Amino acid sequence: MKNLSFLAIISLLAITLPLANASDPSPLQDFCVGVNTPADGVFVNGKFCKDPKLATVDDFFFPGLNQAGTPNPKTGSTVTAVNVNNLPGLNTLGISFARLDFAVNGQNPPHFHPRATEILYVAQGTLFVGFVTSNPENRLFTKTLNMGDVFVFPQGLIHFLVNVGKCPAVAFAGLSSQNPGVITIANTVFGSNPQIDASILATAFQLDPTIVLDLQVKFKK
Repeated sequence: MKNLSFLAIISLLAITLPLANASDPSPLQDFCVGVNTPADGVFVNGKFCKDPKLATVDDFFFPGLNQAGTPNPKTGSTVTAVNVNNLPGLNTLGISFARLDFAVNGQNPPHFHPRATEILYVAQGTLFVGFVTSNPENRLFTKTLNMGDVFVFPQGLIHFLVNVGKCPAVAFAGLSSQNPGVITIANTVFGSNPQIDASILATAFQLDPTIVLDLQVKFKK
């Protein structure tokens, strides 16, 4: 009888535990405005929390995203990020936003966000976008997007965007993290500080070491 009762309890736990872990826990307060100094609050996941009584409406406000950014002359694009570092009310909410501006032929080079999935909306122009799946398949998904189109880049996968239209392009992106991070492949690999040994990169990319050294000079911070 005791064995039957024990088995019944184990069976019940097996059924209910997956349900209990199926979603994020409910917030215990309305918000947790992020600040950088311990004197202002309690440290929570990368930021200190401001006393809710001291929060103001400007903690939840970011102006000027209607203004175009100036594209980087090397890549022909720029990203205006709205995350917990410049919109403190995003702290602990798991979301952020960005505006992307592209000159003609400009691109946002291959990169990935270690902490976020990205959903992209094209507001102006034509973009050719794509992402690559993980090893061993490394399957490439690409699509040409026009104004009004939406595309998703899964979390942690390398992706890119190129303006293939005849005019500047503008896109807006939502990301599933208050601080998604960005790792640009070329900058990270060839522009690390200190630099990765050129012979290691030569083997990894099947390149002549002199080419690697030249790339390291170009990407040196």
